[in-house]
Amino acid sequence: MITSSSNPKMKHIIQLNKKPKTRYEQRVFVVEGIKMCMEAPREQIQAMYISESFLADRNNQELIKDYSYETVSDHVFSQISDTKTPQGVLCLVKMPEYRMEELLGSIPHLLILENIQDPGNLGTMMRTGEGAGITGMIMDKTTVDLFNPKTIRSTMGSLFRVPFYVTDNVEETIGALKERGIALYAACLDGTMAYDAADYTGPCGFLVGNEAKGLRMETAAFADAHVRIPMEGTVESLNAAVASALLMYEVNRQRRKANANLV
Repeated sequence: MITSSSNPKMKHIIQLNKKPKTRYEQRVFVVEGIKMCMEAPREQIQAMYISESFLADRNNQELIKDYSYETVSDHVFSQISDTKTPQGVLCLVKMPEYRMEELLGSIPHLLILENIQDPGNLGTMMRTGEGAGITGMIMDKTTVDLFNPKTIRSTMGSLFRVPFYVTDNVEETIGALKERGIALYAACLDGTMAYDAADYTGPCGFLVGNEAKGLRMETAAFADAHVRIPMEGTVESLNAAVASALLMYEVNRQRRKANANLV
């Protein structure tokens, strides 16, 4: 059993949690919680650490019986955990990597993000995107790290299933998507088209910008249309994750309806 936070393996975990540079240099990130660890692809798990109290429960022992792991004292586990109430399970997982082509699917349905700053928003967008059937998520370099511990928790496992791509040049990437015939819609407060008025049954993607400032004008200019979500009362805008959910599920609704009509 590991009983000291000075153990090199424990120091390594703390560094991975705190420093994006370390995560990306090693292409490894930390996953916590029984659900997330069980959903991580087995071939991508580098190491698993279990707290002594977690292991004291026979039901828990059954859950991890097919995994190789090291036991950590409860005191040390609380120090390496990024949560206030650790579940007692932690994995080091290799970062998944995708080529752009893997995000397109048969009929592309993309979420393209610029400068999203809240880890919870980013994780929720990915989780909601999986539910709505997106084929992939594209982020620029200024968007919060997808492997931030808070983002990882917010994805609720979707991180392991939704293809993603981090672009060095969002404008260049958008241009490449347009060349492939993918219609792009910018979510803007001053949009001239209601979000449910466009036809999303073909290849499409949504451009969503920073929570406070929205999309840069230069980015929004690449869109085929600027769409807005109608507001009642005195509300000016919605949370970025909520707005993205409405947009993605409108695509889902239209495509389900179109498929039903073909039957």
